[in-house]
Amino acid sequence: MVTTVRLTHELEEILKSLSTRLHKKKSDVIREAIRHYAKDLEQTQNSRIRSAMQKTMASDFKEYKNYDTSIDDGL
Repeated sequence: MVTTVRLTHELEEILKSLSTRLHKKKSDVIREAIRHYAKDLEQTQNSRIRSAMQKTMASDFKEYKNYDTSIDDGL
């Protein structure tokens, strides 16, 4: 698949520099950047999901302890 991307002059210079330093074609650098971006996004989403699960588990445990204490009190 062929895709056209419009870059600012600044991004064009960055791409050229990366391509030269890495000894890779500009298209290879762009493909790797997209893969890296997608992987980073997935890791960020997974991290947020884990954080939300931990908060939920902590809240649920607190509710369980309150319930358990109420039962121990004979209520």
